[in-house]
Amino acid sequence: MNIAAIIQARMGSTRLPGKVLMDLGGKTVLARVVDRLRRAALVNEIVVATTDSVADNAIIQECRRIEVASFRGSENDVLDRYYQTALRTAAEGIVRITSDCPLIDPQIADDTIRLFLERHPDYASNALQRTYPRGLDTEVMTWDALACAWREAQLPYQRAHVTPYLYEKSGRFDILVVKGRVDYSNHRWTLDTPQDLAFIRAVYDRLGNDDSFTWHDTLNVLQREPELVELNRGVMQKPLHEG
Repeated sequence: MNIAAIIQARMGSTRLPGKVLMDLGGKTVLARVVDRLRRAALVNEIVVATTDSVADNAIIQECRRIEVASFRGSENDVLDRYYQTALRTAAEGIVRITSDCPLIDPQIADDTIRLFLERHPDYASNALQRTYPRGLDTEVMTWDALACAWREAQLPYQRAHVTPYLYEKSGRFDILVVKGRVDYSNHRWTLDTPQDLAFIRAVYDRLGNDDSFTWHDTLNVLQREPELVELNRGVMQKPLHEG
């Protein structure tokens, strides 16, 4: 099965504008996400899906610089942006990754994709029942499931967040919940605020700003320096329905 990872990225952010192109140990946040995903063995293609806003010209320029494919679409209807991007890849399986996850782990992505390929659900996610740190989220869906959501999802938050229509329609789709053996869901490794950026920069610094490290390496850093967790402990995750 042809698997395409689509990374949604835009310069607009209510809490940390321009975060995807901020410096993270000598590379942009977006470059870190792309480089880490390039090590996922089961991903055949990577595309950055950004918007047609003038502000996102900078993202297109960065994509050219780091030699990753890109596509521009609706700023607010992210589901349509994903659908139109997927159309151009001819992928049979689509992996949804967000650009605010510069600690995304290629092995965890591969594990989620592998279960998707073995069990043939419509949609698989390691974020529905969290056991992994927030920021390692990997969602995988069939082309048919994405197309169905694109045709039928009506609510604004369903269009803005791409996959809610799939997992909220009880019984409509075959859903695979992917969980780890140990619950690390209390960890916040995503990038949404200046505090998050300080935390992630500290992790990269401790690991030599070489993005080949694994999520276990990050856990080891936090075990040695538990005070780093305090850098973004107080950050509250935005509710899904707020967009």
